[in-house]
Formats: sequence, C-alpha cells, structure tokens
Amino acid sequence: MKHKSTIRIALAVWATLIGGVLMAQDQGGAAADPHYLDRLMTNIIIALGAVVVIMAFYTIVRLFTLVTRMQELEYLKQQGVDVSQYLEEKEKTSWWERFMKSMTKAVPVEREEEVMFEHEYDGIRELDNSLPPWWVALFYVTIIFGVVYMSYYHFLGYGPSSVEELEMEMKQAEKAVAAYKAQMGAAVDENTATILTDEQELSIGQTIFEQNCAACHQPDGSGNIGPNLTDEFWIHGCTIKDVFHTVSEGVPEKGMISWKTQLRPQDIQRVASYILVKLAGTNKEGKAPEGEKCQPQAMEDTTPETTEVSGDEVGMN
Repeated sequence: MKHKSTIRIALAVWATLIGGVLMAQDQGGAAADPHYLDRLMTNIIIALGAVVVIMAFYTIVRLFTLVTRMQELEYLKQQGVDVSQYLEEKEKTSWWERFMKSMTKAVPVEREEEVMFEHEYDGIRELDNSLPPWWVALFYVTIIFGVVYMSYYHFLGYGPSSVEELEMEMKQAEKAVAAYKAQMGAAVDENTATILTDEQELSIGQTIFEQNCAACHQPDGSGNIGPNLTDEFWIHGCTIKDVFHTVSEGVPEKGMISWKTQLRPQDIQRVASYILVKLAGTNKEGKAPEGEKCQPQAMEDTTPETTEVSGDEVGMN
C-alpha cells in the first residue's frame, strides 16, 4: 500500500508540474514562436527530471532511515535490550515526541555514555552527536535550490541575469524620470514660466500660434483685431509672466478668450516664448502701436553690445 501511495504521489506531482508548464505557455505561442515546441519539450524534460530527482531523494531518505533503524535494532540486541518491548514502548510515545526525536536525534542525558568518545582533553569528554536531520535536510534543499537557480538563470537562460535586471531597472527609472518631468511640465504657471529658447519648443509654439492666434494677430504677428505683437509697445506687459497670464486668462473686455481650457500650461509657455523670441522686435508693418513701450527680456538677452567710437579715435578729423 505504501508503494502504491508513493506512486500516486509521484504521478500527482508530475501531473502538477506538467500542467503548470503547459499553462505557462502562451496560447498563441505555436504560431508566434517557431521554437515553441522545442521550448515545450525542454520544459517537459525539466519537469520529468525534477520528479526523478525528488523520487531519488525520497528513496535515499527511505533507505537511509531503514538502514539506520536496522543498525539501531542490532545495537540494542547486542546490548541485551528486548527489541520487541522497545518497539512497544516506542509505539506508545506520542507522534510529537517521535517527530522531535527524528528531527533532532537528541540523546537523553542518561544515555550520553553511549555517544561519548573515549579520548578526553583536560578532563573534557566529547560527544559523538549526529547532525540534526532538519539541518541536513535544509542543507540538501540549498543544494537543490542552487542547481535549479543556476540552471534557470544561467545555463538555460530563462531568467534575466544580474546585468539584464540592472538594464530593466534602468529603463524603469528612465520612464519614471520622464513621467516626473512631464508632470513638472504640466505644473507650469505664470509664476514659474520661463522663456524657452530651444528651437523645437519654439517651433511647437509657432504652430500653436498659427492655429489659434493668427486669426486676430495675423500669422506674422502684425496685428488685425488684436494688437501688433512685433513692435515695442505692449498693453499688458512684455515679460514671459505677463504674456503667459494674458494668453491663459484672456482679455474679455477686448474680446480675447481665455486659452487655459484649450491649451496645456506647457503649450501656453511655448506660444508665449515664441511671441517674445521670434515675433517681438521684428517690427512688421501692420496695426498701429498700442500700450506702453517695453523691451522684452528675450530681446535684451539677444541684443548685441555696441560701443560708440568718435571720429578722433579712429583717426578721422
């Protein structure tokens, strides 16, 4: 009966492993992966090998237990102990006591002489205690784990190596940084906006201007219904914060709508930067100047320094 139970357990373990392997395969793997059958057969062989290793380990443990028990009974016979009485007393002990004894192989204090070495050092006697079975079993488990780990991650190449894990984590970190930067970009407002000088950003700003602002300000910014954006006169201020606020909130009394519900904050920053960097100061002929004279910061940063030199200094009379 025990052998039949063992066979049933082995078959159940094998069926579980095979089922897990088959479930792990992609349902469309045969069509998408030309090596699908090779991988499937490899996994089945690994599962069968695992069952063989488990059964071999179980058989070794059973044989070791049987041989140990036979040696124990033989030793008891040599000591003149009634084996049948010993077995009866052993059966009377609780399963927990038998379990703890089998796991620790602890020798009672009254039987220490049976496992005591004959030699002594400075009056100290040494006991020949066996290693606890749980410790030995754990040691074998670590060996099996090491073989499985090395096979999975290094020999068979199913799992990522440490370098591959690092590369995957770096990619995840880059995505997290990009998401953070995108979130920070979305948090731009009139108080944190700065003039953008990157040509790609300004090109996006030009596209936004031509699609949304050209109807009132002309494509070149010379003004139509709205004021001329190319001269040095500004109605609502010429700083990036002023222009950002004007585009975002609009000027209802002049007919300009608020664009904050249609444009993202970073897009408002782009179009405001385009106005200050590319349009302001070009002085296109168009609508007459309105507002107060003001020089945008972008123009101040790009205006070359000039030095007046008198005629005497260059040798002219």
